[in-house]
Amino acid sequence: MGKTKRPEPESLNLPPVGVDSHAHLDLDDFDEDRETIIRRAHDSGVSRIVNVFLGPDAYERGRGLFDAHPEISFLMGVHPNDADLLTDEAEERMRAHFKADPRLKGVGEIGLDYYWERVPHEVQKDAFVRQIDLARELSLPIVIHSRDANGDTVDILEAEGFRDYPLLWHCFGAGIDLAERLVANGWHISIPGPVTFRKNSDDVQAAVARIPFERLLLETDCPYLAPEPWRGKRNHPALSVFTARRVAQIKGRSVEDVWRMAGDNARRFFGL
Repeated sequence: MGKTKRPEPESLNLPPVGVDSHAHLDLDDFDEDRETIIRRAHDSGVSRIVNVFLGPDAYERGRGLFDAHPEISFLMGVHPNDADLLTDEAEERMRAHFKADPRLKGVGEIGLDYYWERVPHEVQKDAFVRQIDLARELSLPIVIHSRDANGDTVDILEAEGFRDYPLLWHCFGAGIDLAERLVANGWHISIPGPVTFRKNSDDVQAAVARIPFERLLLETDCPYLAPEPWRGKRNHPALSVFTARRVAQIKGRSVEDVWRMAGDNARRFFGL
């Protein structure tokens, strides 16, 4: 017998109200079929996509890829693994772009990453604080990247006075304790594909069960972290329907309800 064929995202027939709140469609992983990928997102019920540019160079290089797609909005931020690249000149370019381009909806992804150890922690912290200050100056939401650094990340945000600030914790992968701390601070939480994994996702699923609907968004972080049943393959926005399906199972709601509510939350958060 042959292998069971994976279901395609279009087969869920979800309404066109979903939002992929975090994608990297400017990366060269999509150079061969970017337009097809965007079309498949639409066909699967994804009405809006938020594309994340990792710094001003990436934004200047890639923004033109989406000139024909006004349904794609942007974030820009210097990732913690590139924190040493946040020079005064780079920060000033970012400031100018945020002021000039209404498609730029927030500062991100920014934060701390202690997994790769590419940049000293103090350099990461300095770049993080500079960028959250920039967001506050421009009254823009912030989108957080935190890997193996959750304590320091939240401590900095709290110390800098960002309680009840429009903040989205990208690619949530922790347990109930962190989820409750984020919610208590008035922040939003974005759920990626690994919530669908059969192993090593119990903590995340328990947290998802506790996150209030009004604080919950969906994301792919594509081309990374494809959900089941496409785990291990290149991720893309259409596959967010499978993340929605798993969240719906955890929450005891219909997938259509989760799809619509998470989409509404993203539209409100980013002003889409």
